[in-house]
Amino acid sequence: MPQLNPSPWFLIMIFSWMVFLTIIPPKVLAHSFSNEPAPLNTESSKTEPWAWPWH
Repeated sequence: MPQLNPSPWFLIMIFSWMVFLTIIPPKVLAHSFSNEPAPLNTESSKTEPWAWPWH
């Protein structure tokens, strides 16, 4: 049963983890969001109450 021989599969596993740990994290961390949150305005706007007649 060749699948029980760990020799080729162990190298494939090590190589794939090396790819995951060296190439992918910088690409993910370099991602920038297109809609950065805007700073809140410190001035509070004055709101007017509605003067609608309620029937």
